[in-house]
Amino acid sequence: MRFRFSTVPIDAAVARRELLDRSAGGYVSFEGWVRDHNEGLEVKRLEYEAFQELAVKEGERIVAEALARFPVKHALCIHRVGALELGEMAVWVGVSSAHRGEAFDACRYVIDEVKHRVPIWKKEHYVNGDSGWVNCERCATAPRHSHADHSHADQGHDHPQPTPVSD
Repeated sequence: MRFRFSTVPIDAAVARRELLDRSAGGYVSFEGWVRDHNEGLEVKRLEYEAFQELAVKEGERIVAEALARFPVKHALCIHRVGALELGEMAVWVGVSSAHRGEAFDACRYVIDEVKHRVPIWKKEHYVNGDSGWVNCERCATAPRHSHADHSHADQGHDHPQPTPVSD
């Protein structure tokens, strides 16, 4: 599987080894971490939930698109679900290719599309005692792939609370 969920911390070194290829001269990865603030509020922890059956299918589709669109050797995305503490890795994307440019482009494509298309919900727990569900960034707009005008901040849209999925 080139897209998967994990309920335990992501081991980037193990994931990176899945991308090794003697014909690859470049490797790029992205790590998304739980930060201590969002939209002016102090965050103390997060929870991620996903509609896993649909999410895995869409995530696999995204990685396949990246492999077809960019001349890369391998790509992989792992996203956490469950409770995460500050500083923990929430998502990891890695790409190997013959050249660095394609690896950068494919890695950015995968994370942008995952954040926009994959049904994953984030619940932020704030220091002030409040909490709120936040869908993936740019959830209400089409993804943009311009490197000149790209925002990495969550937009903080309010969304209905997701229905929990069972394993």
